[in-house]
Amino acid sequence: MAVSTTQSIWRSGGGDQTRTAYCGSGLMAATFYIDATSADTTAVQVSSTVTAPVILPAGAVIVEIQANAAGTGGTTPTFDMGWIGYSDTSAVDANGLLSAADADAGKQVFNWASATAGDDLGTIMSATQMVKVTGGATTGDAPTGGSISGTILYFVTDPYAGQQNV
Repeated sequence: MAVSTTQSIWRSGGGDQTRTAYCGSGLMAATFYIDATSADTTAVQVSSTVTAPVILPAGAVIVEIQANAAGTGGTTPTFDMGWIGYSDTSAVDANGLLSAADADAGKQVFNWASATAGDDLGTIMSATQMVKVTGGATTGDAPTGGSISGTILYFVTDPYAGQQNV
C-alpha cells in the first residue's frame, strides 16, 4: 500500500460545489506506547518496537486519548500525559493531557469531560512549534511495571476558521 505524507491542513467542505459550507478539519490518529515506570516527562514512543517519539505539529489539538492501561504494581497506580515543546523545551506541561489517570484499568477513553483530563486536552498545545507528547508514572503511587499504549486522536487548527474562499 502506498503511503502519502503532506504538510497541508486536512479539511473538507463535504462536496459543496458552491463553496459556502464550513470546511471541517480532518481528524488524525497517532499511536503511542509508554513504559509505565517512566517519569511523566519522558517522550512517549510510537509503539513498543518503534522507539521514535510522538511529535505532533504546531496547532495540534488532542480531542481524545484511547488507552490500554496495563500498568502493574502499587495500590492504585496512576500515570500522566503531557507535552514538551520541540524547539523550545521550556514550554512544557507534564500533566496537561491527563493527570493521575488509572494506570491499571485496561481499556479506557479520555476526553475533555473525563475526570482526569488535563487543562490542555481539547486546546492548542502550541500554536508556534511542534510538540513531543510525554507520559509516565505519576509521583506518588506509581506503577512498578507494565505499559500503557493506545491512540491519540487530534486535528490541526485551521488558520482560516473553515472558510473556503481564502
